Parts: sequence; structure tokens; C-alpha cells
Amino acid sequence: MNTLRFWIFSAALASFMSTAHADVVVVVNPQSPLVSMSPEQVSAVFLGKSMTLPTGSGVLLVDQPESSTLYEAFYANIAGKSPSQVKAIWARLIFSGRALPPKALANSAEVKKFVASHPQAIGYIEKSVLDPSVKVVLKID
Repeated sequence: MNTLRFWIFSAALASFMSTAHADVVVVVNPQSPLVSMSPEQVSAVFLGKSMTLPTGSGVLLVDQPESSTLYEAFYANIAGKSPSQVKAIWARLIFSGRALPPKALANSAEVKKFVASHPQAIGYIEKSVLDPSVKVVLKID
């Protein structure tokens, strides 16, 4: 039984590590005039500090599921925040009426599809699912 637990733990850890260290890209619709964004700009948008993109246009935030390791890795790398800290930030913003939370989708493929079909959308995905249907504005290694 201990061997089985070891293998299950090892498989789970390997899965987490591959996602946590996967290359992540922040993407926008190809029609967006944005060429690039700084980590600070992305952090401000995804933490509700800025309700517009650097171009001045409104923004439609698209997020990964809160339970995903990609979500955890993204917020840790871009803002130095844990999932519970991000949740608390958004709870305050929602309660005060200052912002609407990002739309959470099931996975990177769904985020990419949504961003590709909404000109004001911005999201983050694993680099491995990247294709010309979206435009990269920031790479997070």
C-alpha cells in the first residue's frame, strides 16, 4: 500500500511541477492594438487595480479555474499573491461595487477560444496551446 501511495503522490507532484513551471503567456485578441504589456500592467489588470488596458480601452478579464495550478503559478509569478489573497482582493472589489471579477473558464483552450472571439478580452494560457488565434503581450517563464 505504501508503494501505491508513493506512486500516486509522485504522479500528482510531477503533474503539478510541469504545470507550475510551464511557460505561461498573457494573450489578447489579434485585433487589439496592444503589442506588449509589462508584468506590472498585467498585475494591475488582473488584480482589479486598472479597469482598462494600456490602450485606454475597456477590458474583459478571463481567468483559469481557481483550483488549477496554472492559476496559482500565474498569480504567484505576476503579483506575488496566493489564491486566497487574490480571492480576498476580488471579494473586496466586488463588495464595494468597484469591479466585476474575471470570467473563469475551464482550461487554457477555453480561455484562448474566448479571447480569440472577444476584442477586449485578455487572459493567460499555457504556451503549449498558443496559436495565431490570439496575440501574446507578455511571456512569463
